[in-house]
Amino acid sequence: MQPANENIIQQLQKEVLSLQKLKRGSGQILNTGLRELERAFPDNTFPLGAMHEFISNAREDAAATNGFMAGLLSRLMRKDSIAVWVSSKRTLFPPALNIFGIAAERIVFIDLWRQKDVLWAIEETLKCEAISAVIGELSELSFTESRRLQLAVEQSRVTGFIHRYNPKNENVTACVTRWKIKPLTSETEGIPGIGFPRWNVQLLKVRNGKPGAWQIEWSADHFRQISRQAFSIPEIQKRKTG
Repeated sequence: MQPANENIIQQLQKEVLSLQKLKRGSGQILNTGLRELERAFPDNTFPLGAMHEFISNAREDAAATNGFMAGLLSRLMRKDSIAVWVSSKRTLFPPALNIFGIAAERIVFIDLWRQKDVLWAIEETLKCEAISAVIGELSELSFTESRRLQLAVEQSRVTGFIHRYNPKNENVTACVTRWKIKPLTSETEGIPGIGFPRWNVQLLKVRNGKPGAWQIEWSADHFRQISRQAFSIPEIQKRKTG
């Protein structure tokens, strides 16, 4: 291939990536306090006004996922703002939100029976610009359904979190990220099991970004990376099979 043609292709690739960049929600930036994690995202910034997908396959993973999402929510919610939590089988114990500095009364809980009603409620609340974030719990989510949710947040600039507990299959969705959170043993002054919440955080997919994994703790109202080393997803898979 001629050098001139290579330059043209590289320029086109840059323009496509520029057009696909994630937009920031209403000028707001979510400061997670985790520089290593934020480097995984375009412009080193956590994507707001976007849909984030979390998958858990066990009860302890679901609890860890709720904790990590609550930490993100505490950084996202502005003063006097509210969020909406929609589910058919709620896996969250609301008073536990106090650990993350969130008063439970600032969360509007909507509990429904049928999945199609849960999906409808999630989409409708995502369209409300006055809400800081919407958390939806449901097992199955098709690409078409996820695309509708993503289109909704692109208009409202609301940030959405979808927690899929024990899905039948981990199909492709239109969400801009996919996460798996697993609990780690907490520790205080060398005594295991009685300290602050800790998680193994895996970012499996991020649009125009770089997936990775980190060990993170929540303490003193903020995230803290407890492992100085961050792993890429291929490295993690190699360690498991090695």
